[in-house]
Amino acid sequence: MATILNQKEGMEYRRFGKTEENLSVITLGGMRFKHGTEDPRNEIPKDTLEQCLNTVRLAFDAGINHIETAWGYKKSETVYGKVLNQELAVPRDSYLLMTKGNPLTAEDTRKLVENQLKDLQTDYFDFYGWHGMNTAGLFEQSCKPGGAVEELLKMKEEGIIRHVGFSTHAPLEVIIRTIESGLFEFVNLHYYYFDQRNLAAVNMAQINDLGVFIISPNDKGGQLFKAPEKVRNATAPLTPIQWNARFCLQNPAIHTLSFGMNESEHFDEMKGIFPCVVPWSRQEQKIKLQLDSFVSDDPFASYDGYDLQNDPSGINIPQVLRLRKLWKCYDMKEYAKYRYKIFEQKGHWFPGVLPSTENIAKIDTSRIPSNIPLKEMLAETHRELFVPQYKFAGN
Repeated sequence: MATILNQKEGMEYRRFGKTEENLSVITLGGMRFKHGTEDPRNEIPKDTLEQCLNTVRLAFDAGINHIETAWGYKKSETVYGKVLNQELAVPRDSYLLMTKGNPLTAEDTRKLVENQLKDLQTDYFDFYGWHGMNTAGLFEQSCKPGGAVEELLKMKEEGIIRHVGFSTHAPLEVIIRTIESGLFEFVNLHYYYFDQRNLAAVNMAQINDLGVFIISPNDKGGQLFKAPEKVRNATAPLTPIQWNARFCLQNPAIHTLSFGMNESEHFDEMKGIFPCVVPWSRQEQKIKLQLDSFVSDDPFASYDGYDLQNDPSGINIPQVLRLRKLWKCYDMKEYAKYRYKIFEQKGHWFPGVLPSTENIAKIDTSRIPSNIPLKEMLAETHRELFVPQYKFAGN
């Protein structure tokens, strides 16, 4: 059994699958620092540096031993490099570090990793994830012989990278295929109370002994830091963030949750997650039953639309219906608007065209269950959630 780095009372730790590393069940995510997405990526404003410095101190004080970032998070790698090595001079062997990138060739992979090592001021990465394995095509291209993933595995042999994994927003079948490839030791994916679609992938990761890292359970998981009153009342006396964390961690296949914390009060709330009792207490079970009951507030909310994936309309019907359910059943309209804005960004992170009148007319109606007024549901959702003129700057 590997040593638990930075072990502190009040934090819990789990073996991260076949990597054999012991991670704190809360990871310090690096996507949400001030000015983080602004260019130039290597210039760090004073307030960004101070915020990162305070955050890292609080994280280590709380027993967190795992820091996560990515090339795509712009300033994040550089500011972490400065804080960990220049400001705090933290011994490199006292914490675990994950970063990510998504180059498509072996040559570009080597160059990118070298740049990331420089920015993070380190000689090696504990974990490196191929970032955004979101389609079957990306899997085939990145994992082909002589490709990007093979180069990452070469760097593992060289000691530059200790463990290779992947992050994904892909359809379930692509995630499972990637897990089963045998190329990876961990997976970063979405799974939380308000989106449980990937449970089968979590289970498959457990069967294959992969480490399981949950992406953004507080923000992508429902903007739980500003959850509506209906949800807050249902989870009381826990906060929505605390209850959702316990929901995830009651599954032993899940090893760590990424929290993008950057203020002291975030750490105070985090401490209320513990202890995580497995199996659940009666109180936690009662909260889940209450939340589950809200689905009956809309007669069509239980229909998820996954049987209509890849419809000729190009509409991402399952995701539109998920956002509709959150709006109708949980009063999470602002969160639904926040995610709805990302459709039609012409990328693979959150694909699908908007359910406009023109696109709805292209739906293959032969596959719609007879008792589901799907076209009306999609049209209503579009009217209520669509906000024009939005520029997407993240994933």
